[in-house]
Amino acid sequence: MSHNHLAIIFVSNGPGELATWVNPLAKELHKQIKLKPRVHNSSKSLNLVLVPCPNATGNEIIAAKKWFQFEKIIKAKNFWKLLLNPKKFGSWPSNGLVIFLGGDQFWSVLLSARLGYLHMTYAEWIARWPFWNNRIVAMSERIVDKLPKRIQPRCSVIGDLTADLTETAKIDNPLPSGKWIALLPGSKSAKLKIGIPFFLEVADKISKSMPDCQFLIPLAPTTNINELKHFSSSKNPISKQYKSGIKSITKANKKEGRGVLITNNSTVILIQEKHPAYSDLSQCDIALTTVGANTAELGSLNIPMIVVLPTQHISVMEAWDGFIGLIARLPILKWCIGLLISFIKLKKRGYMAWPNIYAKKMIVPERVGHITPAQIAEETIDWLNSPTRLSGQREDLQLLRGSKGAVKKFCYQIINLLEEKKLLN
Repeated sequence: MSHNHLAIIFVSNGPGELATWVNPLAKELHKQIKLKPRVHNSSKSLNLVLVPCPNATGNEIIAAKKWFQFEKIIKAKNFWKLLLNPKKFGSWPSNGLVIFLGGDQFWSVLLSARLGYLHMTYAEWIARWPFWNNRIVAMSERIVDKLPKRIQPRCSVIGDLTADLTETAKIDNPLPSGKWIALLPGSKSAKLKIGIPFFLEVADKISKSMPDCQFLIPLAPTTNINELKHFSSSKNPISKQYKSGIKSITKANKKEGRGVLITNNSTVILIQEKHPAYSDLSQCDIALTTVGANTAELGSLNIPMIVVLPTQHISVMEAWDGFIGLIARLPILKWCIGLLISFIKLKKRGYMAWPNIYAKKMIVPERVGHITPAQIAEETIDWLNSPTRLSGQREDLQLLRGSKGAVKKFCYQIINLLEEKKLLN
């Protein structure tokens, strides 16, 4: 293969990273460089390798294929096969660049070493393998400060990749007037099992006390309407512990653009199946959400939120993020989960929502423990009845955001590295 053939490979994992990091960067890179598959006769290609991750759903590949941005997409279950025998997945040019965009940073180190490619990492909190990187792009100066002195020149601060989300949140289909609450029950089955029955009951309780409230579920790209039905039915054992359920769901039509869910108590909830749903989300007054990447998205859109983690369902939390998932996989400790989480939350690093982790203080409320839909409904109503508190949280979220333009700066760093190594012509 000739010298000017080049493969750029994004390495990523779960639905949040794909939506907020991979997709915007791929779009921008296609604008800046002529790449396959968009430019059919190009000698350069953009590819996606998904890596093993407990937070992945298995449906990531479906979302990524729809974007028509990648020549090759390798499933997470094939990652080890790719490492052992790359030729099994087609020919790979002798020159290339592997870019870490989610998952365990070690996977991208392994892949770049196996293919003999350059390596670049987007470091949101820390760069774990600095010496294995040709270039590190960082969210903040804090990451640079943690690096060994002789590595620091390889690192550039580009800001928060999710900060550019507000640019794409232009309102193209206004929601009807009223107070709007977004419900984000999660993107994978371990969270949906709890989130759907819990949030449906919260919606019913709010609707009873505040009939003028309206509700929206922006569906994650890795889930669908059938999963909403499944997890609200008796097939999900957790749903039996809640009073609410689904009476009917109508899919979106061209005229309406949003689906309609009606609960057994006749609460109407709009369903936005298009992803990302930034236009709809940006019109909401408040969001009720699980922990995860969605807290970063909401923070970037400056949407006030309450983060909900009902620990009474610990038996299905084994696939949850970080500390909770770890404890849930240790049978001896399951009985004291509430106590342990309370203890951890008292520590400096005990925050679970992205804005709180980043600010190192409580910006958005986190409700953890044996919590009920009635408690969350009451708290949501309190927030909605206090516009000054809501605007205060919005301002706090606005101040946290990294500078805009991180996606463009990232592209510049990619192009700069490739030109430096004489791989772009």
